[in-house]
Amino acid sequence: MVKINDAIKYSIFGASRCEGSSNIEPSSLINQNIQDYNSIEPSLSNLLDEESPLKKICIRSRPLQQTKKKWLQRRVQSCRRRKKVEKVVNPLFEKRPKQFGIGGALPPKKDLHRFVKWPQVVRIQRKKMILKQRLKVPPPIHQFSKTLDKNLATSLFKMLLKYRPEDRAQKKERLLKRAQAEAEGKAPEVKKPIVVKYGLNHVTYLIEQNKAQLVVIAHDVDPIELVVWLPALCRKMEIPYCIVKGKARLGTIVHKKTASVLCLTSVKNEDKLEFSKILEAIKANFNDKYDEMRKKWGGGVMGSKSQAKTKAKERVLAKEAAQRMS
Repeated sequence: MVKINDAIKYSIFGASRCEGSSNIEPSSLINQNIQDYNSIEPSLSNLLDEESPLKKICIRSRPLQQTKKKWLQRRVQSCRRRKKVEKVVNPLFEKRPKQFGIGGALPPKKDLHRFVKWPQVVRIQRKKMILKQRLKVPPPIHQFSKTLDKNLATSLFKMLLKYRPEDRAQKKERLLKRAQAEAEGKAPEVKKPIVVKYGLNHVTYLIEQNKAQLVVIAHDVDPIELVVWLPALCRKMEIPYCIVKGKARLGTIVHKKTASVLCLTSVKNEDKLEFSKILEAIKANFNDKYDEMRKKWGGGVMGSKSQAKTKAKERVLAKEAAQRMS
């Protein structure tokens, strides 16, 4: 038989005894309940089988005094935790909170990048690019958007780097050696170097004299009118030409910031085979496609919002046409 503690006994029998008996002492009431429990204990043994919920309640419950004692201990511990240690404030340092209102303290620094304007050069470049997409671009200008592919451009620039003209230091050294040779009475060896030619007027003269073997034009010359006629001249004189990115990259070859046009008049014997392969590829991409490029317009590409509106109108018209057919 499972023992039922005092709290369970009181919870079973106390409610019925307390009705209408407010003057009875609790101790006598509990004793009376215990006597009643002992009298009905045999009948309760049948209820407290192995799977009875009442048995679980009886086992888990604790005596009333033990429960009350632990409850008081928890209350005391919680009260101790709540006590805050008062921080000692130095009276010499007065607390002065900042007021960030109008006329008050300056706010802390933060990232204002989205409020800053882009430089004017960047804004003009972006507007120009968008205008070229929106407006119709005539074929002579549109051909400058079709540049040499990356692999062929890499091999071309490797070839051009072999024929870089001399810079100031190299020229100074050459002239010094020549002066020393003349001072010693020796005949200086004069040998014309094979180098890349640059300068718009100079390159134009070489094309007209049919001395140029390859002409390289930058795609981002500004104003474009400076070189817009050059592809037509090269085709007329049957000289291979190509359009590459960009004028700053061409400038590095001739020790300048930028260069609009470069030209090769001849190459060394060891480079002739590679140079002929580059010329064949360039002719196939530019000279042979000149008639096709001459008829192809550029631009006319609207923005994403305009394209969405146009597609929506087309869907509505297609739906109406389908309804008419049905």
